[in-house]
Amino acid sequence: MILFFLLSGLFLGWSLGANDASNVFGSAVGSKMISFRKAAIIASVFVISGAVIQGAGTSDTLGKLGSINAIGGSFTVALAAAISVYLMTKFSLPVSTTQAIVGAIIGWNLFTGNSTDMQTLAKIVTTWVSGPVLGAFFAILLFIIITRIKKKSGIHLIIFESYIKTGLIITGAFAAYSLGANNIANVMGVFVPAFNLRELDLWIFGLSSAQQLFLLGGIAIATGILTYSKRVIDTVGSNIVSLSSEAALVVVLAQSLVLFIFSSTSLSKLLNSIGLPPIPMVPVSSSQVIVGCVIGIGLYRGARNINFRILGEIAAGWVATPILAGLISFFSLFFIKNIFTIDVGHKLFETSEKTVNLPESQGVFDVSEVLKYTILAIIILAITLSVYFYLLERKKIKELRASEERFWKNIK
Repeated sequence: MILFFLLSGLFLGWSLGANDASNVFGSAVGSKMISFRKAAIIASVFVISGAVIQGAGTSDTLGKLGSINAIGGSFTVALAAAISVYLMTKFSLPVSTTQAIVGAIIGWNLFTGNSTDMQTLAKIVTTWVSGPVLGAFFAILLFIIITRIKKKSGIHLIIFESYIKTGLIITGAFAAYSLGANNIANVMGVFVPAFNLRELDLWIFGLSSAQQLFLLGGIAIATGILTYSKRVIDTVGSNIVSLSSEAALVVVLAQSLVLFIFSSTSLSKLLNSIGLPPIPMVPVSSSQVIVGCVIGIGLYRGARNINFRILGEIAAGWVATPILAGLISFFSLFFIKNIFTIDVGHKLFETSEKTVNLPESQGVFDVSEVLKYTILAIIILAITLSVYFYLLERKKIKELRASEERFWKNIK
């Protein structure tokens, strides 16, 4: 039963990959500096790494918004958020999984009669505004720096473009890592308190129960990137405003910095140790931040470059997503509880009553053992694909050189 209840979270992860995770390379693909296939593969590898290594930073925040105390409730809330994101993706709108999961959790609170932590909600909602604004600020600042370096260095245009392409790959990988670290809480945060998996020992390192869930969620996100993200990449990368190569690099770097800041517990503790207020560990919408970055570049270059019609459609999606997710969550909970008689949660009367943990032995399958062999399979597949694409690139380079040699021979 454990794997069955996780299906809705995996579906949500797939939806996030299809809609949000692709944004880390949206501007790069839109500016034709990197192919969609290469971008998707790089993003998939690093989003999984970020989810497993640094994914725990933002999970507690969603737990404070609503303490879902039944596995059936976790399943239904994640499913409602996933359906909402999927429906928005069908319309090619880069909506926020953060908004979807927040709306779905509030729907659970309303159904079970639990109160919503307004302080936590205000903290999350604030990032819906501050994230894009901060992204726009970083984008404008970085764009000014890069354009001035370009002018003063006197570097040849072809060499500059090659540097930009390399920079897009590096910053895109960093952005994917930050996205996995920050947004995996949206995918698996509601499941962490409800599952108690045995710690997984992989000889050279171990994975806790939460990290195993984050790994599954990261794989689901990567699957969404590879299979269904191109439509939203086209919307973000080229339809809002036309981007130059250096602007594309700036957008990727600016949004990755924003996501990393809101998911780095080390940075938050450092600021707190020197007397500054800590940074809230809040899942930030990569879609909102990336759109803010693109708008920042557009405003710096002149507002006439911005496609306000597309921008209006995206803003409408941002407003509709939490409302839609909340409604789907509320009515789905009623359906799951009364038709299938599955416990979806109850009202909490004591502050100490938070969640219900599953025993490690529950379920037909040993999930930890399944994950063990899944990880080994992923490692083998990753090595195989790396070798394949390396040989493929070598073949393309040889063919290009042979073509150039034939061209010059014909000229002579």
